[in-house]
Amino acid sequence: MPTKKASVTKIIFRNFFRRIEQSISLLKERITKRQFIYLAAVLIAITSGFAVIVLKYFAHQVFLFATYVNTYLKLPYINSILPIVGILLTVFVVKHFLGGELEKGSSKILYAIAKKGGFINKKQMYAQIMTSSLTVGLGGSAGLESPIVITGAAFGSNFAQKYHLTQKERVLLLACGVAAGISAAFNAPIAGVLFAIEVVLVDVAISAFIPIMISAATGALVSTIVLKEDVLLYFKQDEHYDYHNIVYYIILGVLAGFASVMYARHFRAVEGFFHRKKMKVYNKALLGSAILALLIFLSPTLFGEGYESIKTLTSSNPNVLLENTLFDKHKGNEWVLLLFVGATVLLKAVASGLTIGAGGNGGNFAPSLFMGSYLGFFVAKFFILTGINPNMPVANFTVVGMAGILSGLFHAPLTAIFLIGEITGGYDLMVPLMIVSSISYAVSKRFESHSIDVKGLAAKDEAYTSDKDRNVLLNIDVNKIITTDYSTLTITQSLDKVVEIFSTSNQKIIPILDEKNTLLGIVEYDNVKTYIFNPYRIKFTPIEEVMTAPKALINVEDGMIDILKCFDKTKAKELPIMKHGVYYGCLTKLKILEKYRIKSKELVIE
Repeated sequence: MPTKKASVTKIIFRNFFRRIEQSISLLKERITKRQFIYLAAVLIAITSGFAVIVLKYFAHQVFLFATYVNTYLKLPYINSILPIVGILLTVFVVKHFLGGELEKGSSKILYAIAKKGGFINKKQMYAQIMTSSLTVGLGGSAGLESPIVITGAAFGSNFAQKYHLTQKERVLLLACGVAAGISAAFNAPIAGVLFAIEVVLVDVAISAFIPIMISAATGALVSTIVLKEDVLLYFKQDEHYDYHNIVYYIILGVLAGFASVMYARHFRAVEGFFHRKKMKVYNKALLGSAILALLIFLSPTLFGEGYESIKTLTSSNPNVLLENTLFDKHKGNEWVLLLFVGATVLLKAVASGLTIGAGGNGGNFAPSLFMGSYLGFFVAKFFILTGINPNMPVANFTVVGMAGILSGLFHAPLTAIFLIGEITGGYDLMVPLMIVSSISYAVSKRFESHSIDVKGLAAKDEAYTSDKDRNVLLNIDVNKIITTDYSTLTITQSLDKVVEIFSTSNQKIIPILDEKNTLLGIVEYDNVKTYIFNPYRIKFTPIEEVMTAPKALINVEDGMIDILKCFDKTKAKELPIMKHGVYYGCLTKLKILEKYRIKSKELVIE
C-alpha cells in the first residue's frame, strides 16, 4: 500500500512539472526573446533561493544542536565528532549515489564557461545540496556559498538547455543563477550582481545587467520572506567611522593581502596533499576528518561556516568564544583571547583544506569572511591591549576585515565592498571598506596573479581571466582552422609542379614529404618566384635546392596562445602543423585573426 501511494505521488508531481514546462514553452512562443530571458531570470532565482533556504536552515539547525549538546558536555567533543560523520557521509553519497565524482568549487563554473560553452551537468542541481549540507551542516570547516552558486549556475544552464537557448543566453542565465545564490545567501542583491560580473563573467555588455539584477533582486526577496535574520550573516552597526583610524585601516589592508596569499597557498598545499595521496576514499576521509576533528577540539570556532562566532566577535562580550574550550578558565584574560583568535586565523586555511581534501564539499567564500573577521578583531584588539589606541572600534575592524580577505582571495574588491556594506545595513564604513579592499587586492595580486578559483585553471588554460585577448584565443579551436588539403610534393618531383601549385592556388608554402608523411622541409613562394619566368632554371633545379626548413613547427596539441606567439616570433604568414610527429596540415595567421574577430564578438554576454 505505501508503494502504491508513493507511485501516485510521483505521478502527480511529474504531471505538475510537465504542465509547468508546457506553460513556459507556450509563453516562449508568445513573448519576445528578451522578455523570455527576463522570465527565466525570475524562475531561476526562485529555485536558487529555495536551494539556499534548504542549505542554510540545515546547517544552522545542526549548529544549534551541537551547541545545545555541548552545554552539557562542557568540552567540544560533539563538535569534533560531527565533522567526521559529515565527511564520511559525504563520501558515501558521492560514491553510491553520484557515480563516484563530484565537481567541487566555483572554479567549475569558470571551466564550464571557458571550455563547455556554459553546459553544466544536470546532477549539479541536487548534488551540491546533498553533499555540502552534510559536510558543512555537520561541522566541516568550509562554506555553503560555493555549492550554492554551482547549484544556481546549474539551474540556469539546464533551463537554457531545456528551452534550446543560444550559448550566450546559456552563459547569461548561468550567471543569473550565481547572482541569485549569493543574493539569497546574504540578502545582498548588489553583491550578487557584482559577484556574477566580477568573478564569473569577464566580458559583459550593459544589456546583460538587467536579467542579472532581476535574478539578484528575486533571490534576495525569497531570502527575506523565508529566512530569519539569525540564519543570515547580518550586523547592526553601532560604531561610526572615524577618519583618525585611517592609518590602522591601511595596516589592516596590508595584513589582509598577505593573509589572503597565505590562505590560498596553505589551502592548495593541504588539498593537493590529499589529492595526490593514493588511498581508499574512506581511509582518506578518516585521516583528513580526524586531523580536522583535532583542530576543532583545540578551536571549536572552526566548526562549520563559523558565522555565529563572527557575530560573537562584534558583540560586547567576545570572550564567550573561550567557553567550553581548553581555555575556558582564562576567558576573562584579554591576551588569551587575542592569542586564541590569532591562532585560529592561522589554522583556518588548514581546516578548510582538510575538509575539502578529505572528501567533503564546500567552498572558500565563508572561510574568507571568517578569517577576515578574526584578522580585523586581532588587529583592533592588539592596538587596544598595547595601549597604542585604546579607543579602536573593534566591531568596525571585524566587519571591514571580512572585505579585506574576500577581496584578496577572490580578487573581487567591488563584491567585497558592497557585500559588507549590505550586511551591515548601511554604508557608513564605505571609506574604510574601499581602503582595505583595494590595498588587500593590490598586495594579493602582487604575489598571486590569479584568484584562488582561477589559478589552477589558468595554469592549464581552462578558464577566462582579465586578459581579454587570451580569453578569445582560448576559445578558438585549432582543429577547425587548420587546412588539411594543402597540395604537397615529394623531394623527387620537379620544380614544374611547384610552379603549377603556386600558379593555381593561394598557397604561400608547399610542404615536402617523404613516403611516411614525414615533413622534410617546405618550399616558400618568395624563394622561387624568380624561377617562374625562367624555363631553364625550372627544368634543371631540383626541389631540394629551393627547399628550406620551416621557420617553426607547430603541433596540433599546442594552445592557440603559443601558436600565435610562434607566428609573431617568426614573422611567418603560414606554418606547417604536425600531429603525432608527422605532417598534418597548414595554418595561416590570417585565419587566426579572422577567427579572433568572430570569437571576440561571441564572448560578449548581452
